Amino acid sequence: MEDFRAPAWLPGGNAQTIWPALFARRHRGPLPSWRRERWTAPDGDFIDVDWLGEDADAPLLVLFHGLEGSSSSHYALAFADWARSHGWRYAVPHFRGCSGELNLAPRAYHSGDYEEVHWILERMRTQHRGDIVAVGVSLGGNALLRWAEEAGESAARCVRAVAAVSAPVDLAAGGAAIGRGFNRLVYTNMFLRTMKPKALAKLAQHPGLFDRERLLAARDLYAFDDVFTAPLHGFRGTDDYWSRGSAKPHLARIRVPALVLNARNDPFVPAASLPASHEVGRHVTLWQPSHGGHVGFPAGGWPGHVHTLPERVMEWLDGHR
Repeated sequence: MEDFRAPAWLPGGNAQTIWPALFARRHRGPLPSWRRERWTAPDGDFIDVDWLGEDADAPLLVLFHGLEGSSSSHYALAFADWARSHGWRYAVPHFRGCSGELNLAPRAYHSGDYEEVHWILERMRTQHRGDIVAVGVSLGGNALLRWAEEAGESAARCVRAVAAVSAPVDLAAGGAAIGRGFNRLVYTNMFLRTMKPKALAKLAQHPGLFDRERLLAARDLYAFDDVFTAPLHGFRGTDDYWSRGSAKPHLARIRVPALVLNARNDPFVPAASLPASHEVGRHVTLWQPSHGGHVGFPAGGWPGHVHTLPERVMEWLDGHR
């Protein structure tokens, strides 16, 4: 993907982000027919995992979705199409509250949620016999990298390799970028339209959990995280959350093959914030093409497709099994 170029008819990072998410082709055959499992979390809460394939000896791809994503997200369907056509088993574990049903505990999910990734991958390992690789997209990519950093040598017991796509590895830089201008008007408002109602439903479940008026007044992700995400997950505030949750400062600690793919025209993740080769260890491969947007990477003639992303990423992961 280092030489990836988007079609000439989709210029710029915003077009390469928005069009693929809304209109580009993401599967060649019918929509995936998911089998859903409900898993009880260590704290008694639950998550829902969507599965394709039943062969416990086949290689397994686990995909961790992005902010407010799910197994219906365009990238999740594109990776599902790849897995189905290559005989792989495929699983999309939903972060809490993202499967269409509100979770039970007084918490949600966040970009540095490596403990959640840990127990999910540990359980995957106990019930699947074949090789396992994991892909994290955007928020899920940062969380996956944080897990690999914290796990160190032990990560190899669960996975052969990991890949992070469009991960905001510097959360403060990404938060600042999405809070300005066009990004704030379009992307921030899009996220808050679903995040605020979920937070209010969580408050109805657990009265007094946070300040309702402060949440309603939040106009950007910094303010939302300060009243909701940070305190519910043990952080002192947004600055503490974004600092401790960022994967970039710890990339040299990773001990399994790890691919970190970021387009340099990503509207959410400024190119200046991306890691340089001297900031990562020998297990980390950086791909930073000029084109692609945020989880876009469109290709082909009108209306385009998003098959190139899973093809290139999975070729790399398969080569590290």
